[in-house]
Amino acid sequence: MGASSATTDKAAAPLPALSRHPLPQVGEGSILPSPACGRRAGEEGQRRRQWASSTPAWTSDLVLNYVWLGFFVSAFVAALAQAFLGDFGVFARLMTALFDAAKTGFEIALGLTGVMALWLGFMKIGERAGVIGAFARAVNPALRHLLPGVPPGHPAQGAVAMNLSANLLGLDNAATPLGLNAMRELQSLNPQPDTASNAQIMFLALNTAGLTLIPTSVIAIRQTLAARQGLADFNAADILLPTLIVTAITLVCALTAVAAVQRISLWRAALLAPLGVLCAGAAALSWWLARLPAGEAARWMGLIGSGAILSVVLLFLAAGALRRVNVYDAFIDGAKEGFGVAVGIIPYLVAMLAAIAVFRAAGLMDLLLGAIAWAVAALGLPTDFLPAVPVGLMKVLSGAGARALMVDVMQTHGVNSFASQLAAIIQGSTETTFYVLAVYFGSVGVKHTRHALPCALLADAVGLTAAVVVAYAFFK
Repeated sequence: MGASSATTDKAAAPLPALSRHPLPQVGEGSILPSPACGRRAGEEGQRRRQWASSTPAWTSDLVLNYVWLGFFVSAFVAALAQAFLGDFGVFARLMTALFDAAKTGFEIALGLTGVMALWLGFMKIGERAGVIGAFARAVNPALRHLLPGVPPGHPAQGAVAMNLSANLLGLDNAATPLGLNAMRELQSLNPQPDTASNAQIMFLALNTAGLTLIPTSVIAIRQTLAARQGLADFNAADILLPTLIVTAITLVCALTAVAAVQRISLWRAALLAPLGVLCAGAAALSWWLARLPAGEAARWMGLIGSGAILSVVLLFLAAGALRRVNVYDAFIDGAKEGFGVAVGIIPYLVAMLAAIAVFRAAGLMDLLLGAIAWAVAALGLPTDFLPAVPVGLMKVLSGAGARALMVDVMQTHGVNSFASQLAAIIQGSTETTFYVLAVYFGSVGVKHTRHALPCALLADAVGLTAAVVVAYAFFK
C-alpha cells in the first residue's frame, strides 16, 4: 500500500509527451532500471517537474506539509500556554525531545542499513536467477481478467506483472520505477489521457492494497529497537503471518470494490484459485494457532515467520546455483543498493520523528489519545489498541510519517507490547494511498481519477479494522 486527487482539476498546460521505452518481457533482463533507463527516466522526470511546477496541485506532499507544520505550531502554542500557567520547564522538555528524536532517527537508519543491504543482496540473486521473473509470469493469467482493456501481449501486461511481483517481495525501490513504467504503458491505451482508465484504476487498487509477502523494513526496525531495549531472544518476524492475513483481506476488498464499479466478474478460476489458496492457508494456520496456548502460539508464529524468510533466501540461492549465477557478485551488487536505500530514509525519518517528539512532549499526543479513548470506552470497547491508530491514519498520507509514528509507539510502549505489534502490522500491511495516486497519476498527466480514491480509501479503512481484529486474535 497518502490529497483527494492526484492532481488538480484546474486548467493546466498539457504534460510534455513522454518517449515510450517498453519494459522487457517477463523473464528478460533485470527488473531494476538500467543506467540508460535511469537517464531517460531522469530526463522525463525533469519534464514532469517543469509541468507540475506550473500547475497548482493538492497532493499528498501539500497535505503532509501542513500536518508536519501543524505538529510544531500546535506544540509551541501548547507549550506557551503551559509556561503561562507556571510550567517553566516545558520548553526545555521540547528541546530535549527534539534533539533526542534526531539522534534516534539516525541510529534507527544506521541499524536498518545492514538489514536492507542483506535483503536487497538476496533479492539481486533472485532477480538474476529468474525467480522474480517467474513470480511475474505466475500472476499474468489473473491480470488478463482484471485488466480486460489491455490486449494480450501488450507491454503493459508485463510491466504490471513485474511491478506487482516487486511489491510482493518488498522491493520498494524497484516497484516504484516499474509502476511508473506500467502507468505509462497503460496510458498509451487510454482514449481520454486526462481521465483515469479502468485498467489504470484497477492497477492502482492492486498497488494500494499493499500485498506483501515479507515486510522487510518493519521486521528490521523491530529487531533494531529490540536490541536497543535490551530484549534477548526477541523474534521480530512474529508479525509476518498476521500481516499477510491483513494484506490479503485488504486486497480482496480493493478488488471487490473496483470490480463492482467496473462490472468485472471475479468468479474466474484464474482469480479464485490463488486467492482461495492464500485465504485457505491463512485460515488454517489461524485456526490451528488459536487452539494453542498464547505462549506456544507466539513461538510458532515466530518459527513460521523466520522459516518463511529463510526459505525464500534458500530458494534464491538454490536457483542461482542451478542457473550458474555468480551469487556472491550478485549479492554485493544488491547490497550496494541497500545502503543507498537506508541512507535515503534518514532525512524523512528525522523530520517526522522530531515533529512527533515535540507534539508528544507538549502533552498533545496524550490529550488526543485520551479523547479517543474516552469515546471508545463509552462504547464499551477495549482501548489498548489506540496508541497504534495514528500509524494507520498517517499511512494513507506518508510512509515515512507512519514509520516514524510506529517507531514512536515502540519507544514509548516497548517493542514487545501489544500496541507496538499492532503498529507493526498496520505499517507492514497498508499503503500510502494519496502518495501512490499523486505520483502514478501525476506522472502521466491524469487529472480526473474517477472512482480510484473512494475504492482505495475503502480498502484502507477495511485494512485498518482488520489489523486491529487480527492483532487481538493473535496477540491477546
